[in-house]
Amino acid sequence: MASTKISPFLWFDTQAEEAANLYTSIFKNSEIKNIARYTGEGAKASGQPEGTVMTVAFSLDGQNFTAINGGPIFKFTEAVSFVINCENQEEVDHFWNKLTEGGQESQCGWLKDKFGLSWQVVPKQLGELMSGPNAGKVMGAMLKMKKIVIKDLEDAANQ
Repeated sequence: MASTKISPFLWFDTQAEEAANLYTSIFKNSEIKNIARYTGEGAKASGQPEGTVMTVAFSLDGQNFTAINGGPIFKFTEAVSFVINCENQEEVDHFWNKLTEGGQESQCGWLKDKFGLSWQVVPKQLGELMSGPNAGKVMGAMLKMKKIVIKDLEDAANQ
């Protein structure tokens, strides 16, 4: 697999390793690649205890990420989210159920995980259904949903 020049860098207070372990347990073909720890000057500059996890490099289904324990300065917002394109309802259910544990459901396939990171769990059919002749009905059905139910969207498209 070709490497990419751009990859997400996620700022956590102290949960970088916990988050990376959770995410790699949810997505297939995922792994922790490297863990770096705060030492000497880095610990002093950051205010983090020496020997604690500084960064965790990991991949989720081939996409590289880095997580840092940078302290409580920055928080995640809904302005950035990760989209999970799902093949079927089983995948939608899997990712939704795992990522909402300890997190928060939102509307139209959006959620926040227990770390406050936003995700969109969407079926691959969504784009086609939203651009079809009954797109308005599909949108109306989706606006009533938290977790997306593919059959309900297809039913709306076929009205």
